[in-house]
Amino acid sequence: MKKRFPAVLFAIQIFLMADITAALLMTSRNNLDIRILLSAAFAVITAVAVYMVFSSRNSMQRISEMNDHLETTAGEFMTSLPTPVVVIDEKSCILWYNQLFQEKISLGQDAYGNDFAAYVNIDLNTLKLMKSEHCAVNGCNYNIIAEKYNKGDMTLYVLYFNDETTLVSIKNDFDASHPNVVVITIDNYDEIMQNAKESDKAQASFETEKLIETFMSETNGFIKRTSSNSFYAVIENRHLDKIIEDKFKILDSARNIKIAGKYPLTFSIGVGQGAESLAESEKIARQCLDMALGRGGDQAVVKTENGFRFFGGVSQGVEKRSRAKTRVIANALQDLIANSDKVFIMGHRFGDLDSVGAASGLAGAIKILGKEVYIAVARSKNLALNLIEYVESESGDDIFISNEDAVSLIGPEDLLIVVDTHNKEYIESPELYSKAKSVVVIDHHRKTVNFIDNAVIFYHEPYASSASEMVTEIIQYFNDENDGKIDSCYAEALLAGITLDTKNFVMRTGVRTFEAAAFLKKLGADTVSVKLLFSNSIDSYRRKTQIVAAAKIHRNCAIATADFKSDDIRLVAPQAADELLGITDVEASFVIYKTGSIVNISSRSLGALNVQVIMEKLGGGGHQTMAAAQLENVSCDDAYKSLTKAIDEYRKDTPDA
Repeated sequence: MKKRFPAVLFAIQIFLMADITAALLMTSRNNLDIRILLSAAFAVITAVAVYMVFSSRNSMQRISEMNDHLETTAGEFMTSLPTPVVVIDEKSCILWYNQLFQEKISLGQDAYGNDFAAYVNIDLNTLKLMKSEHCAVNGCNYNIIAEKYNKGDMTLYVLYFNDETTLVSIKNDFDASHPNVVVITIDNYDEIMQNAKESDKAQASFETEKLIETFMSETNGFIKRTSSNSFYAVIENRHLDKIIEDKFKILDSARNIKIAGKYPLTFSIGVGQGAESLAESEKIARQCLDMALGRGGDQAVVKTENGFRFFGGVSQGVEKRSRAKTRVIANALQDLIANSDKVFIMGHRFGDLDSVGAASGLAGAIKILGKEVYIAVARSKNLALNLIEYVESESGDDIFISNEDAVSLIGPEDLLIVVDTHNKEYIESPELYSKAKSVVVIDHHRKTVNFIDNAVIFYHEPYASSASEMVTEIIQYFNDENDGKIDSCYAEALLAGITLDTKNFVMRTGVRTFEAAAFLKKLGADTVSVKLLFSNSIDSYRRKTQIVAAAKIHRNCAIATADFKSDDIRLVAPQAADELLGITDVEASFVIYKTGSIVNISSRSLGALNVQVIMEKLGGGGHQTMAAAQLENVSCDDAYKSLTKAIDEYRKDTPDA
């Protein structure tokens, strides 16, 4: 450029001189004035051209020097940036980098021509798209910013590494020190202490407070006793995460404290982690505690983004002897019934004797109150069809209607009562539930995540043996002309439900269970008629024995797979699971069977092993001694593998179980 520009000026000068010379030659000799003027112009142009040639040489030299200086300055600036910088091409090949990149990223190695991924573990496609990504490199945390440059056919990316190690450290320390509210309660403290000696009470109180102090000594938080059986604690995240990682060892330690040497104490713990304030944390902790108590206690519950995490739950619940809550519930329910036009009752899908029995007994009591009542059932999918037919024939009432008819009949002033389930996914008719304005829930199963949360009355008693037992107690407190004396067929329906869920009064029976059975017997319930409701055909009995014969033992669990299809498989499989519990050293039984594209698992236990926890690992649920799960689009062999894996995980988490 320095050589070409003066040459152009010189060419312009020659062109002008030639033009003026031609003009002089063409001008008349007599026109002296014009010739003098052209000569003067020629002289001026020549002088200007000569000046421009010499001045342009100096200017271009200065421009060239300035350009070199700017290039040097830009290079020095990029090199001396206080952050690592690297230039890569589209194939992530390193083309240039500064000194800090070599020191902190490549650790002194020559990175020219190498792959960028060899030094930084990051998704370049995401980085190019988002323009910014966080990444940890050589113990430091960086926010990498990408800028794209196009030069001809080549595309380059300049990556700037902003060191945020200090900021991340401060944030982590802030998160670790965030306080959380933890609520601890002693399960059924009043019932356990009711008949204990004063010395036993003092000893238990001393051991409990010592255990709590030991538990808190590993943290920098504090704990306060708010009542005889409740504690409030505030614990930082750093210590709470360690407690969660250890699966709340305090639950196991609490069981070693026994009143009078035979009644173990159990804790229920609600954790309010993840809240922005202490008020919100306390609210979450209370919700988690309610969930723990609703599942039978002896467990800790932590709320997560996807639901709840459960720890513990290996002990049997202690029966509550007080009926004060039942009386309050009965009075409130009777008021709701009185203020409703009609009452609709439904249980869970594939209803059993407990579900249909509880609904029938409650319907019989509501009829005495003078209200129109209906029970919604899907007869083709009901496992207690014999009980439905028995109640219809003995009572002469047309109270059982289809789900479709119930949906069409229910109005805004009607009441819906859900029995033997509290899970929205298991109810008989979701359409009926969604259309109902007022809902009451009566259930004994351990609380699950997807529970009915809009119930006017949520009567949930996980210590009860069955929903039929709960209904039996409720109707005793109904104020009617017959003092709760329902027809004998309804009493027999309730007794059948209790008999089913207690395995003929063997499992999960308490004082209140036998009191309920005695009340039903007093109403005229015939035990022989109840026994006949459990009878099977010879073909069903053969299918049951076929399942039992195919059982395998895995870690003290009997697992059987029904590799055949039958119309009564849903009835036969649970019965086979009950039979398998009679095998020596078997703590739990599981029967796998297929209906359509769904693989079902029916599980039973004697209480030493919590089958509910195992079924929850497979997406199911239920009670500690009776639970089930459904797996879609899998084979029975895959279900068997998933089940054994869930059992192994349960054994690992609860080695003493």
